[in-house]
Amino acid sequence: MSEHTTIVVERAEHVLTVTLNRPAQRNAFDWAMRRELEQLWAETRRDDDVRCVVVTGAGDGFCAGADVGMLSDAREAAGFGLDDEIALVPGRQLMVPVIVAVNGVCAGGGLHFVADADIAIASEKAWFTDPHVSVGQVSGIEPVSLALRVPMSALYRLALLGRAERWDAHQARELGLVSEVVPADQLLGRAHELAAAIAASSPAAVRATREMMRRFENNVLGPWMAAGWDAVQVHWAHPDSQEGPRAFAERREPKWENC
Repeated sequence: MSEHTTIVVERAEHVLTVTLNRPAQRNAFDWAMRRELEQLWAETRRDDDVRCVVVTGAGDGFCAGADVGMLSDAREAAGFGLDDEIALVPGRQLMVPVIVAVNGVCAGGGLHFVADADIAIASEKAWFTDPHVSVGQVSGIEPVSLALRVPMSALYRLALLGRAERWDAHQARELGLVSEVVPADQLLGRAHELAAAIAASSPAAVRATREMMRRFENNVLGPWMAAGWDAVQVHWAHPDSQEGPRAFAERREPKWENC
């Protein structure tokens, strides 16, 4: 495996554990983290001995979304389409199950990891929010990607209320965003228990089972996630797209355009 500065990678038998490691920024992803994650998934895809991947966060945050520095500058796409834009998450890159263990705040783009997971669990300290509209951004991918898991009425609140809507771990469990809530000191241990159970089964059977479920999900949601990504990029030309992050960084109220 390559050396990393923004993630920690550990291997125990057939389970790969990846810890997002920018704790001072609540593990918000920057370009460096994106590159390291994309490279890691490419390497892991060639490793037939990995049977399950666990993703969690360092410190008191899971992932606070995109680093504000990425948003306040002129925006550009990470690649040529939706797959390139969300290539930092492993589920679309790998053939093995992915377990996400949410240890703290999961905000905005951090929801990609939850939506991408085959199994998502949370500690009692976890909480979830989608602040895109509060900082002048279009939430075009995250709500759509969760539409087979969370009721639409809840997704409307999450997407449209921005920072004003926050779900704690137990609300997230009730809504179906995560499947299990455990004490904070038991989170990673529980994730590894689940991963070990997956790794103990037939790798071929697990992969084939997962592939059918993933194909169904992508056929239903894929076109709408791609349309959402288009809407995100169109909005980059709007002044609010840069005003929101700058106002946030400067700790002031944003000055929105009327249309």
